[in-house]
Amino acid sequence: MATETRPWDVTEHLDSPEAIAAYLEAVFEDGDPALIYAALGDVARAKGMTSIAKETGLSRESLYRALSAEGHPEFATIMKVLSALGLRLTAEPIAA
Repeated sequence: MATETRPWDVTEHLDSPEAIAAYLEAVFEDGDPALIYAALGDVARAKGMTSIAKETGLSRESLYRALSAEGHPEFATIMKVLSALGLRLTAEPIAA
């Protein structure tokens, strides 16, 4: 009997504010901008890209483009998306 597999989709696991925060925190620690854009896109897809688009005033298509690993969103776009997701950026000192 063959083993059935299906592609893993992170959005299936972003089902609580705690899971979303932990995911983004890990991505931010890595510090790779492309990974951060893609992770924000993952969270937006998990929450519903249409509703995020409405809340930010941006089109779904532009959000998909901006929040991809190849995207280069403006900082204002990132802030709008974070706000629509009910999140905020915080700063803390790097431990020496």
